Amino acid sequence: MKNLKWFNRARPFIGVIFLQVGLAGMDVLCKAALNQGMSNYVLVVYRHAVATLFMAPFAIILDKKTRPKMTVPILIKLLLLGFLEPVIDQNMYFIGMKYTTATFAAAMYNILPAITFILAWIVRLEKVKLKSIHSQAKVFGTVATVAGAMVMTLIKGPIIELFWTRGAAHQSGSGGIDIHHAIKGASLITVGCFSWACFIILQAITLETYPAELSLTAWICLFGTVEGSVLALIMERGNPSAWSIHWDTKLTAVVYSGIVCSGLAYYIQGIVMKDRGPVFVSAFSPLCMIIVAIMSSFILGEQLFLGRMIGAIIVVVGLYLVIWGKSKDYNSTSPSTDVKTSSMKTEESFDQEAIIIDVHDKKVVTNKEQLHGKDDPTIV
Repeated sequence: MKNLKWFNRARPFIGVIFLQVGLAGMDVLCKAALNQGMSNYVLVVYRHAVATLFMAPFAIILDKKTRPKMTVPILIKLLLLGFLEPVIDQNMYFIGMKYTTATFAAAMYNILPAITFILAWIVRLEKVKLKSIHSQAKVFGTVATVAGAMVMTLIKGPIIELFWTRGAAHQSGSGGIDIHHAIKGASLITVGCFSWACFIILQAITLETYPAELSLTAWICLFGTVEGSVLALIMERGNPSAWSIHWDTKLTAVVYSGIVCSGLAYYIQGIVMKDRGPVFVSAFSPLCMIIVAIMSSFILGEQLFLGRMIGAIIVVVGLYLVIWGKSKDYNSTSPSTDVKTSSMKTEESFDQEAIIIDVHDKKVVTNKEQLHGKDDPTIV
């Protein structure tokens, strides 16, 4: 029983950490595919086509009894969701990465927690009381996660010699970027990041009226495929070779990113948001840089720098503050919900009237009259 309770409490954290590990793997594979000349527009289409084929059977079978009826407002939200993240966000991210570097793009995306926090506060999905220490912790924690991620990227410092990285060649991940390309890349990535934040907020709002997570994920992937195909056909017109794909890194990137980073990611993100809110999900995005740094150190033998270690520590502290503030909100709302539910049940029980017949007086009375002092009749 204790193990089950512990697992239920740890489930949101396991989910968001899984998301960041999956995104870290996607950055490596998709960067390799783009370097081989794959079109980012085609990559987005194939990715969500794979995600649709993967998620649709589960949605059809498991959401059969819980899937709400499709309405015009829900359809509009689904179309917008399929446009915000699959089309705008991913294409802007990949194009911005082409203008700059993968490290620069990942650093820019660490403004996601701040943008999501502001949008969630505007639409009142996030409670902020500046006099409350818990709200202050969420605000300062969000700022710290962004600041720590920027420190990891912009400040290198001296090299930390580890026994598995000794003798590795020094790699410059951001040198040689033209200032004009950097401005273009930063602008595109910022637009994509804002689009992703809007997607997270809209997904949380849509789940209130369409609480079937699997079906919602399948619809997003399907509409993302259709809308992305229209954009890809326009941008790649006259270039049919852009759609060719073989058994190589391109196919691996498509399958992995489709299943893990679109299908499973949208679903897990929705599950966690229903429990902890959109800010909780976005607050963990800077972990992706830490995971990439660790993986690169072990797998690629890349050097670790003191600045990145300090930035990672700041990120962890910021995440702790956000989690602590959110946990207080979570604990404070749960008891009130239970009290409200029990009070509603009590009121319903008193509102129900039972018709009782007195045999001697042949008079019809109700249980409400009994509560006001009437004699107890004989029940037939």
